[in-house]
Amino acid sequence: MAGKDRDRFSTATRIRLLGEQTAARVYRSQTKRQARRSRLTGRAALLALVLCSLIVALAYPIRQYVSQRAEIADLERQKQQAEERVEQLRDLKARWQDDAYAEQQIRQRLHYVMPGETGYVVIDPDAAKQSRTDLGAADRPWYSNVWDGVDRSDASDQ
Repeated sequence: MAGKDRDRFSTATRIRLLGEQTAARVYRSQTKRQARRSRLTGRAALLALVLCSLIVALAYPIRQYVSQRAEIADLERQKQQAEERVEQLRDLKARWQDDAYAEQQIRQRLHYVMPGETGYVVIDPDAAKQSRTDLGAADRPWYSNVWDGVDRSDASDQ
């Protein structure tokens, strides 16, 4: 027994026991970590599943919201353009209420002159040549002119 007790307290035996104990501790800590990882992985999978289901559930309402916001912005832009057009028409109406503007427009558009004035119209030479070519159409029946117009418009499309 004395040899056994002596062997129990020897340095080599102590080191061997310490190594075995340390290896056992390391093995236990690694198994605990692996157990924690697997539990955490399950939680993470559940969390990912919940998040994906929320995203899928909210995708359509969010898409609708974005499209409605775009439509509202488009309608506001159209409203702004309509308001600008109304303002332009009000300005035009106010100008037509002025007699001087109305007289100017009548002279320009309808070629009216005041009593005692001499009216004249400047004719563009190119326009005069074109109107002379159209005079030949006056000698033909009206349905020939209509048919020629249809042929000309068809040729311009091609």
